Amino acid sequence: MKTEQRRGAVPSAPAASANSAVGGAKIPRQQLWVEEPATRRRMPDPVRRSAVRAVLIMSLTIIQAMVAFLCTLAGSWLAFPMVLSSVGSTVVATWSVLDVWVTRQVWNQRNGVVSVPSSSARQLRRERRRARRAARTAQRDEARIRRRGAESLSRA
Repeated sequence: MKTEQRRGAVPSAPAASANSAVGGAKIPRQQLWVEEPATRRRMPDPVRRSAVRAVLIMSLTIIQAMVAFLCTLAGSWLAFPMVLSSVGSTVVATWSVLDVWVTRQVWNQRNGVVSVPSSSARQLRRERRRARRAARTAQRDEARIRRRGAESLSRA
């Protein structure tokens, strides 16, 4: 009995290729990368820029704090200046995180938030719009009646 015919034996490379079957039929290849739809929308550009900036500042602050800690353990003269600069970097990192939050709020205020048709805010705006239209129409009709009444009356 041949080695390739035994159960569980791996066929040699020339005997069977990855794309062919026993009868010469092609076996479909499975894709390596399958595109999936995003579950969340992409962040706006200004918000993403500030978020990247905040992450970079925070990572540098953490590295600086670690160096300050290690210098303190080693008893180096660099420990005190590093600790002082770490405190300053912590303030800057906090400010950069707040910048992300503020940038996001400003972007939402300027460009609006995506609302679905069932949104209660949209329904309230629609009702207010109808009420304003009705008020303007009533005001125009009243002004028109006054003008007609003033022209038809005689002035004595």
